[in-house]
Amino acid sequence: MGEGAGFQLGTVGALSLSVVSSVSIVICNKALMSSLGFQFATTLTSWHLLVTFCSLHVALCMKLFEHKPFDRKVVMGFGVLNGISIGLLNLSLGFNSVGFYQMTKLAIIPCTVFLETAFFAKKFSRSIQFSLSILLLGVGIATVTDLQLNLLGSILSLLAIITTCIAQIMTNTIQKKFKVSSTQLLYQSALYQSLTLFVSGPFLDGLLTNQNVFAFNYTTQVLVFIVFSCLISVSVNFSTFLVIGKTSPVTYQVLGHLKTCLVLTFGYVLLHDPFSWRNIFGIFVAIIGMVLYSYFCVTEGQQKAREATAQMLQGKDNESDPLMRAEVGAGVNNDGSPPISQVWSSNKDLRA
Repeated sequence: MGEGAGFQLGTVGALSLSVVSSVSIVICNKALMSSLGFQFATTLTSWHLLVTFCSLHVALCMKLFEHKPFDRKVVMGFGVLNGISIGLLNLSLGFNSVGFYQMTKLAIIPCTVFLETAFFAKKFSRSIQFSLSILLLGVGIATVTDLQLNLLGSILSLLAIITTCIAQIMTNTIQKKFKVSSTQLLYQSALYQSLTLFVSGPFLDGLLTNQNVFAFNYTTQVLVFIVFSCLISVSVNFSTFLVIGKTSPVTYQVLGHLKTCLVLTFGYVLLHDPFSWRNIFGIFVAIIGMVLYSYFCVTEGQQKAREATAQMLQGKDNESDPLMRAEVGAGVNNDGSPPISQVWSSNKDLRA
């Protein structure tokens, strides 16, 4: 199997793992929060990250991956920023309507495109922009209902969008700059993310729910669902870093909207959530956008690969051109006189 085929297989595997694990944890958390009344999302996320760190530490002790430390300040800043973005997204959901929160999530893609274009000189073709527009339109039709605006909620949403975009761009940039794998980066940053949310989680959850996470009645059923949620989160966190490292932050956001459509579908089929023709039409449009985005990404990737191969072959030809020109021009000098060989005299090591 060639390197390109292996990379594509790894990318497909990362995308599949991300979709399956994310949909699974949404269903698990929905049962935990809706049916069992455990509403402490930020604190639960801190436990997710702590379990992820402990699991990776065990894997490191078993030598399943190699620890590759790099700039600690970068890791700490990255971990804290990720934790802050998660907290802000939870606050955005708490202080805004569901429809406005969905608009916040939709805004992450154009914001990421803008930041990568402005600061990283990354170019997005018109085809990619067109497919993203269809995707966002479809998800908007399927998920956005009421748009109730308020100043505090709008500020929190704006901060959530900016921090999430920067954190996801940093995930991709750090992996490439320091040549670390998704596992190595997640292992080094998960503890900082967990501590950030562990400290702020009870306060944020208390602000949003008017309940105390430490005073909650932890029945056996609640504890079982929390354990399941934490175990699934290991796969979710790992696949997130894996997908962004192998693809791009924009592709990860596209994948996130696919998960949204799948969650809506599974919610209707398994949990009998209310569903309308608007939801169905929106999901259908979003799927068209995702198919187009995938097609254009693959097509443009193949085109870039062909161009890179052509440039590499041209470079090899250029390297051999001087020798060819020397052989062709060896018979006659510019003035038409017989050639004078300079091979030996030009070599200083062979002079007398």
